[in-house]
Amino acid sequence: MKSFFLSLGIFILFSVKVKADEGMWLPQLLQSLNEKEMKRMGMKISAADIYSISKSSLKDAIVSFGGFCTAEVISDKGLLLTNHHCGFDAIQNHSSLTDNYIQKGFWAKNYGQELPNQSLFATFIVRIEEVTNTVLAGLPANISEKERQSLIDKNIAQLRKDYKKETYEDLIIRPFFDGNKYYLFVTETYRDVRLVGAPPSSIGNFGKDTDNWMWPRHTGDFSMFRIYAGKDNKPAAYSPENVPYTPKRSLKISLKGLKEGDFTMVFGFPGRTNEYLTAAAVKQVMTVNDPAKIKIRHQALDVLNRYMRSDEKIRIQYAAKYASVENAYKKWQGEVLGLTRSGAVDKKLAYEMEFTKRVNANPQWKAAYSDLLPKLNEAYAMIEPYAYARDYYNEVMPRIELMGIAADMNSLVIAYAKDEASYLKRKEEIRIKLEETYKEYNMQVDRSLFESLIALYSVDQPGNYVSPILKQSLTNQQQTYLAVAADLYAKTSFAYPDSMYALLAKTPAETIEAIGADPAYQLYLDMNKTYTTNVSPKLNEWQSNINQWQRSYMKAQLEVFPEKKFYPDANGTLRVTYGNVKPYQPSNGVSYHYYTYMEGIMEKYKPGDYEFDVPQKLIDLYKTKDFGRYGVNGKQPVCFIAANHTTGGNSGSPALDAYGNLVGLNFDRVWEGTMSDLNYDASICRNIMVDIRYILFIVDKFAGATNLIAEMNISSGK
Repeated sequence: MKSFFLSLGIFILFSVKVKADEGMWLPQLLQSLNEKEMKRMGMKISAADIYSISKSSLKDAIVSFGGFCTAEVISDKGLLLTNHHCGFDAIQNHSSLTDNYIQKGFWAKNYGQELPNQSLFATFIVRIEEVTNTVLAGLPANISEKERQSLIDKNIAQLRKDYKKETYEDLIIRPFFDGNKYYLFVTETYRDVRLVGAPPSSIGNFGKDTDNWMWPRHTGDFSMFRIYAGKDNKPAAYSPENVPYTPKRSLKISLKGLKEGDFTMVFGFPGRTNEYLTAAAVKQVMTVNDPAKIKIRHQALDVLNRYMRSDEKIRIQYAAKYASVENAYKKWQGEVLGLTRSGAVDKKLAYEMEFTKRVNANPQWKAAYSDLLPKLNEAYAMIEPYAYARDYYNEVMPRIELMGIAADMNSLVIAYAKDEASYLKRKEEIRIKLEETYKEYNMQVDRSLFESLIALYSVDQPGNYVSPILKQSLTNQQQTYLAVAADLYAKTSFAYPDSMYALLAKTPAETIEAIGADPAYQLYLDMNKTYTTNVSPKLNEWQSNINQWQRSYMKAQLEVFPEKKFYPDANGTLRVTYGNVKPYQPSNGVSYHYYTYMEGIMEKYKPGDYEFDVPQKLIDLYKTKDFGRYGVNGKQPVCFIAANHTTGGNSGSPALDAYGNLVGLNFDRVWEGTMSDLNYDASICRNIMVDIRYILFIVDKFAGATNLIAEMNISSGK
C-alpha cells in the first residue's frame, strides 16, 4: 500500500505538466507560450513566421475547408491540397455511372476543366484578438445559465456591430476554456472553390474500412481544389468570369523527408476535444455513450454493406454516407480501447485527488471550489439515462432518410403557420434539398435501415422513451419490425420522389393536409414528441448544471495548477500542434516503424477486392521502380506518423517540417490514440500523414497532371 501511494504521488507530480507534444495552441500566443519549447524540439523558424498580422505568415496559407476540414494553399494560383475524404462529397456529386470519378479519379488539365461545387467554401483567418472583457462585461454573479448566455449574446451582438472590418470580412467569436475566455477571429471566405484533381478511391481510400484508424497505413488520402476570386482578388460568388486566387502565402514543398526525432507541426482547424472533463464524465463516455453509438452504427453498416457490395449504383449513392457512419463507428471503438488501456479514469481520479488536496489547503479556494467535483459527480450520475436516450435518438433518426424527409416536411408545416411568403420560400428550399437527397437514396436500403434501427430504438430503451405510435404499430403487426417497415413504406408518400413532388405541387392547404395525414410524418412527430417530452427537459436541466460547474472547474484548474501551461480545447478554430516523428508501440511486444512504403501496398493488394485492389498503372510503376524524384533509394515513401495532437477537423491539415515546409498531409490517427480527444497520452497517441512525396508521385507519375506540378514550389533541400 505504501508503494502505491508513493507511485501515485510521482504520477501526480508529472500529470499536471503538459507533455511537449500535447496541446492545440492558439497561433497568436505561440511567441509567449511555446516558441522556446518548439525551438528546443527542433523548430528553425520563429513564431512570427507562423502567425503575423503585419507580414505574410504560414497562417495565410491555411483555410477552413467547407467548415469540416482543413486545406492549404500550395501554389500562387490558389491551388488547394486537402484529404480525399474531405473532398469526397464533391467527388461523389460529380460522379455517375458513366463518369465515375470515385472509381477512376479526376484530373483537370486546365482551368476550364475544373468543376464548381455549390456551397463549398474556403475561409482564411485574417487576425485573432482576445475579447473576454467585452463579452463578459456586466455579467452579475449567481444568474442562471440561460440568463448568462442571453447577456453574452447581447454583448457579442454589440461587439459585432461596433467592430471595424472590411465589407468582405466576417467575424467569428468563440468561447474558450469552457467560457472563461473569448476570442474573435476576423475571417475572409471564398465561395468559388472548384475540384481540380483526385486519385481513384483505390488510392485515395486504399484499405477503406479495414485500415481506417489503423497503422501501418498505405493510403494516398488527398485531393486538390482551387480557390477562385473576383477580378479584384476578393471573395465573389461563383461566376465563369472569376479568376484563380492569388494568395498572400503559399506553402513551399520539401522532398527531403523526415527521420525519427525530427520536428513536425500540424496547422489547421481541429473540431472538438474535451481534455478537462472529470473522471465521472470520461467513465460515462467509455462505458455508456460510446458503446450505445457503436451498437447502432454497427447495425447501420451491416445493412449498407450488404446492399453496396451487390449493386454498383447503390455503392455510388451511399459511398459518402457509409464513409461517414463507419468513420465515427471505428473511432469510438478505438476511443474505448485507448481509454481503457491508458487507465484514463484512474489518471483523472489521481488528478482530482491532487486538485482536492490543493483546494482544501487554501481557505479561499476551499470556499469557492470544494463542492465542484461532488456536484459534477452527482450530475453525471443523474444525466446518464437521459444521455443514453439522447444518443439513441440522435443516432437512429439521421440514419433513416425517411425521418429526415419528415423533418423537412415539419419545417414546411411550421412555415405555413407563419405566412404564405415563408411557406413558398421554405418549399423551394426543400424542393432543392429533396433533389439532392433522392440522388443518394434507395427506398429498399432505407426501409432496411428503418427496420433494423427501429428495432434497437424500441428494445434497448425504457418504454417511456419509445414512441407510442411505434408501439401500437408493433402491436398491430404482431411485433414484427419487418411488417411495420413494409406497411409504413407502402403507405407514405415521402419514400417516393414522384409522389413527393406531386404532393408539393398541390395548393398550400392541400399540401399541408397531405403531410399531416402521412404515416411517416405522424411517426416522426410522435418520436420527436416522446423525446422532447420525456428526455429533453431533464437532459437539458442537468446539462445546464454540468456546463456551469464545468466552467467553474476549468477556472479553478487554471488557478490551482499555476505551473501547468493550459491549452484550450479544440472548437473549430485555427490551432497549431507540434511534436516529433516517432515509432509506435500500441501494446506489449508490438512495435511499428514510423514510415511505410509502396512495398506495403503490394503486400496488401488483392485483385478485385473492394478495399485492397489498386490500378494496374500503379502496379506497373512499382514494378519498374519509376518513382522519379519522389523515391528514396529505390523505395517510394507513402505515409508516416508523429506525435502531433490532432482530432477531427485536422483532416487535410499540412504537416510542416522545422522550416515550415510542407512534408505531408494529416489524415488520421492511430486506433488506440483516438482517445486523445479526452485523454492525450504521448506513449500511444500518433497522427497519420501522407508523405508529400507520395502525393506528388501520384499527381506526376500516375495521373500525368504535370500542369499541377509545374505551378508548385518544390525543393529537394530544406
